[in-house]
Amino acid sequence: MTDDSIASTPTAESYLGVVRRLAAAQKPAARSAPAYSRFVNRRIGRYLAAWAYRVGLSPNAVTGISAIFTFVAVALLIVAPPSWGLGVGVAVLLLVGYAFDSADGQVSRLQGTSSPSGEWLDHMVDATKVSAMPLALAIGFYRFDVVPRGWLLVPIAFAVVSAVLFFGMILTEQLRRRTAGAVPLAAEQPGRPSWVRALAVLPMDYGVLCLSFVLLGAVPVFVVVYTLIAAATTAFLLLAAVKWFRELQAWTPNPSPATPQKGDLR
Repeated sequence: MTDDSIASTPTAESYLGVVRRLAAAQKPAARSAPAYSRFVNRRIGRYLAAWAYRVGLSPNAVTGISAIFTFVAVALLIVAPPSWGLGVGVAVLLLVGYAFDSADGQVSRLQGTSSPSGEWLDHMVDATKVSAMPLALAIGFYRFDVVPRGWLLVPIAFAVVSAVLFFGMILTEQLRRRTAGAVPLAAEQPGRPSWVRALAVLPMDYGVLCLSFVLLGAVPVFVVVYTLIAAATTAFLLLAAVKWFRELQAWTPNPSPATPQKGDLR
C-alpha cells in the first residue's frame, strides 16, 4: 500500500464520485499484468475501495476482510469433500478475497494513510495464502482419497513454486529500487501493456487459479486444469528468474569509498 495520496473527506462526495476519482488517479498496470488481475480484479477492487472509504474502514481492516474470505476458503478445502457446491463456494470466497486485496491499497490512497506497516501486513497475508492454498488442497484430497497419491506432489510442488515466485517478485522490486532507476520497476518497464501480453500470462493469473476451483465437482477435470496452471506458473518462474538475474547482474553500482573501520589502518 504505497500509492500516492489522493486523500479527501468520505462524506464530501458521492460513492460514484469516489469511484471516478480512483479511476482517474489509478496507477497504470505493469506490462506483465495478466488479464483477470488487470481488467477485472482492479475494477472490482476499485468499487470495494470506494465502499470501504465511505464507511470509514482503514486499509488494514480491508486487508483483514480479504484474509477472512481467503482463509475460510482455504479451510473449506481441508474440511469438506470435493463437490460442485464446494467448488463454487471456494471460488467465490477466493475471488472476493482477491478483490479486497486489490482494494486495501486504493483505500490507503484515498485516506492518505500509506505506511510501511500496511504494506508489510498486506504482503504477509499474500505470502501465507499462496502457500496455504495448495497445501490445503493436498490435505483435503488426501483426507477424502479422491486422487492417486502421486498426484498430491503437484499441489505440494506448487506451494513451493508459489512461495518462491512471490518472494522473487518482492525481492526483485526492492533490489530495483536500490539501482536508483538504472533498472526500472515493474510498473515503469518500457512499453505499454497489451491484450496479447495480458492473455499470454493468463494461465498464471491468481484470478484464473481461483476460478479453477469451480471445477471441483469434476475432480478429474479439475486435476488436469490445476496441473496445467501449476506447470505454467513454474515455467513463468523459471523464465522470470533468468530475466530478473540478468537485469540485476547488468547493473554496475557506483563505487563509493569504504568507510574506515575501527582498527583498520589501511
